[in-house]
Amino acid sequence: MTRKNLIVSAGVLLAGSLLIWIWLGRGPTETPGIHRVDADADIPPAAVARVDRHNLGTTLSIAGEFKPFQDVDVHAKVAGYIRQIYVDVGDRVKKGQTIAVLEVPELAAQLTGADAGVRASQEQVRKAQGDLQRAKSSHAAAHSAYTRLKQAADSRAGLVAQQEVDDSEAKDLETEGQAASAEAEIAAAKQQLEIAQANQKQYAAMAGYTRIVAPFAGVITNRYADTGALIAAGTSSSTQAIPVVRLAETSKLRLVLPVPESVAGQIHLGDPVKVQVQALDQEIEGRVSRFADSLDRQTRTMETEIDFDNRAGRLIPGMYTETRLSLREKKNVLTIPLEAISRNGEVATVLAVNADNIVEERNVRLGLEDSTRVEVLSGLSEGERVIIGNRSEYHSGEKIQPKDVSGGAARTGSER
Repeated sequence: MTRKNLIVSAGVLLAGSLLIWIWLGRGPTETPGIHRVDADADIPPAAVARVDRHNLGTTLSIAGEFKPFQDVDVHAKVAGYIRQIYVDVGDRVKKGQTIAVLEVPELAAQLTGADAGVRASQEQVRKAQGDLQRAKSSHAAAHSAYTRLKQAADSRAGLVAQQEVDDSEAKDLETEGQAASAEAEIAAAKQQLEIAQANQKQYAAMAGYTRIVAPFAGVITNRYADTGALIAAGTSSSTQAIPVVRLAETSKLRLVLPVPESVAGQIHLGDPVKVQVQALDQEIEGRVSRFADSLDRQTRTMETEIDFDNRAGRLIPGMYTETRLSLREKKNVLTIPLEAISRNGEVATVLAVNADNIVEERNVRLGLEDSTRVEVLSGLSEGERVIIGNRSEYHSGEKIQPKDVSGGAARTGSER
């Protein structure tokens, strides 16, 4: 190799070495783009939600069923044979409408005897009144005679024999006793009349019970007897009395809900209720009409009722429902998602993110909560951000890359 070739080779080698030295010797500050990517890779991302205002309400979903507002078996007051029955299953009746008529022959005879007893007692009263009048007249005459003899005897001694005065006085006292006895007899006769009249009213009332009427307007849901059937008195304790019909008031229905013990104290009259009627695939609204204010010892639930107008006949007793009962409601309050809360007994904390994307652990005081959000009473301000999800991955003082998921679309911290 010639001297010239050696010089050229040495120059190329020197130039290559210089380029390699320059490349290897470039500092990290000369690649800012690459460094930023590496630095950003060291900052963990975190899903955050903003503290904003919502309407909160506590609701309770309970299965229930409709029942007639009133539902009774209609019995006969007296025993007898059904002479005529005027209704059948499905018939609608008005209050006071005749359902059936009973035939009770012995009751008619008893009523006739009671009428005769009243008349006899009235005659006894009239007789006693006549006897009293005669006794009073006799006493008045005897008393006048005695008074005159007594005056004459007192005016002149020996004018009237003392025996006559004594006999007249005895006659006066005797007639007075007869008058008192007549008054007692008339009182007894009047008492007998009252007893006879009471018996008459009793049998008349029993005769009225042979006509069985509807106690309220409703629909006949069952018919237990036909014409000619022997019906026992509903008040009889010695036999199992069979009712004539079953009557239900369906123009107004009760929705009966078993409210659990845990929320029974939050039930109030007038609380709004939304009812999903499964058979009709329809939602209707109502309000709490009444509640037992006492827990069932076996189920630990409190029976709560909601009344519904059913004059249109859309609802049928026995239909099942899914009911949402509103227990409490607040409007336009500061809230955060439940996922942002960590509870330790009565202490609640959140991981807030400040303007520099630094995590801060804060104590918060909470209020009403529903299935997804909770009210913030203190510790946070509207618009602030809190970490949701796995809180164990972050700690106070750490810098994060926030991704805002409050509105559904994620927003990074640089897009704030």
